[in-house]
Amino acid sequence: MVWVEGEISNFSRPSSGHWYFTLKDDQAQVRCAMFRNRNLRLRFQPQNGTRVVVKGKLSLYENRGDYQLIAEEMQPAGAGLLALRFEELKQRLQAEGLFAPERKRPLPPSPHHIAVITSATGAAIRDVLTVLQRRCPATRVTVIPVPVQGNQSAPAIVRAVATANRLVAEGKATFEVLLVTRGGGSLEDLWSFNEESVARAIAASALPVVSAVGHEVDVTIADFVADQRAATPSAAAELLSPDCDEWYRRLDQCSSRLLAQWQWQRQHQQRRLDQLVARLNQQHPGQRLQQRSQRVDELEQRLQRGVRLQLARRRHQAELLHSRLQTQQPAQRLQRLSLRLRQVQAALPRLIRQRLQAERQRLTQLPSPERLIGQQLQQQRAELGRLAQLLHSVSPLATLQRGYAIVSAGDGSAIRDAAQVRPGAAVRARLARGELHCTVDRVVTAPDSSQLKE
Repeated sequence: MVWVEGEISNFSRPSSGHWYFTLKDDQAQVRCAMFRNRNLRLRFQPQNGTRVVVKGKLSLYENRGDYQLIAEEMQPAGAGLLALRFEELKQRLQAEGLFAPERKRPLPPSPHHIAVITSATGAAIRDVLTVLQRRCPATRVTVIPVPVQGNQSAPAIVRAVATANRLVAEGKATFEVLLVTRGGGSLEDLWSFNEESVARAIAASALPVVSAVGHEVDVTIADFVADQRAATPSAAAELLSPDCDEWYRRLDQCSSRLLAQWQWQRQHQQRRLDQLVARLNQQHPGQRLQQRSQRVDELEQRLQRGVRLQLARRRHQAELLHSRLQTQQPAQRLQRLSLRLRQVQAALPRLIRQRLQAERQRLTQLPSPERLIGQQLQQQRAELGRLAQLLHSVSPLATLQRGYAIVSAGDGSAIRDAAQVRPGAAVRARLARGELHCTVDRVVTAPDSSQLKE
């Protein structure tokens, strides 16, 4: 895309709606084409001799072998060039985020001191002062005079914004908001407020800025960057000043409400005082104090009885739980099963001998020793199987199969009391299958059963 400025010549408008023309100056010329879908957007009618600024792409018309410019946009030169510069700067600053709503600061609701950056002799400052005097005469106004058009106006506005912020930062001024304003005019008259330096000075201001440049239809770059835009200088003054008459009306309303509330509170407190006096006359405070004291004694006795009963119930429950826990402890159960196992193991050889002796006697009485031996062997196998099942039922291994474990110290001795080990000790837990080598993290000892009974 390129921008080309020149004078239109050889302008033609065929029935297709496309435009064909030559753009020239005193040194060169170039053929141009602007198709219908683009020229319908123009707000003016070009003709031969019109000086314009054209934005387009360079292309080659192969049928003639000529280079030509395919126009996308067209604006009159002069004011059109300013509008072009306006749009370019607007798009660039918008891309940087200077127009973003989130960076705009709220204005003070009722500023006491306003700095106005404008011409000291213009109509704008007279309109601002008139509105402020009418709405809120107590508002302080400091005018920072600057030229509002011409080559020197933009640098002067930048310096004024910086000076106002510096005076506030140094504590030499109490400005709460800046008003940048001027009256109406042409695009060229208002151009100082479209300069990039002015826009960046407003964006960098630590004080909130209100822009009121020109009439309601006039829009400048300063309006987009400022924290708030006002359509006119008078509208800006109304925006920044509270209405004192409204304040007076609200003050009267608040005074009336406060007086009514005070009267209601006074009557309410008087009624409450009368009630308290009547209650005081009915019963002496000493009597009420005695009654309250007696009531406290009764509640204390009830509380003590309740606590004793509760403690007795808790103690009885603890004893029951402890006895149940003792009967369910794996160590005691393992001890009983071990005793049973030793008894069975001691009786097993004697039973086997008795059984063998009885079988020998039977063998001597049987007519067929081979058949009798076979039957006897089957019976012995069945009996041995039964005894093996009985032995397995009382075996510690069967207990381990149900999820219990035998915990032993490093020397192999069984641990029956948690007090036998200390945190950090190494122990072994034998399971139904394999062993676990563990380290004790915490020891929780159970109270002795004899102490619980006491």
